[in-house]
Amino acid sequence: MAEYQPQPQNQPHGSHQQHPLSYQAVKAATAVTAGGSLLVLSGLTLAGTVIALTIATPLLVIFSPVLVPAVITAGLLTTGFLASGGFGVAAVTVLSWIYRYVTGKHPPGAETLESARLKLTSKAREMKDKAEQFGHQHLTAGQHTS
Repeated sequence: MAEYQPQPQNQPHGSHQQHPLSYQAVKAATAVTAGGSLLVLSGLTLAGTVIALTIATPLLVIFSPVLVPAVITAGLLTTGFLASGGFGVAAVTVLSWIYRYVTGKHPPGAETLESARLKLTSKAREMKDKAEQFGHQHLTAGQHTS
């Protein structure tokens, strides 16, 4: 276990101690080396991209009557397969939830569905009673006028 070492009272909480100059020099050298390497890689990537685009542009112009429909078709196929897979996963999830609900295992959200069912049932009874009252009123009003 690590031992508790109280911080000196004259330093604010969370401040770092001064590191030796050699430690700071090593940190700076590491940062410059990593940054310089990434900068060189970035430049090489940009140069490679420009060269590849320069070489590929005539080929793209020549084959564009074939490539554009092919890219559109590939995009539509990919979109269709992804949508189909997503709908399939959603359907399996819903069917699994319904199965768990019907077998009494109370999946997440079952309480909300149950409360909605109870509200709907009470409203349906209420509307049925109102319709019966309305029917009786019209029936009795029709008998009085005849």
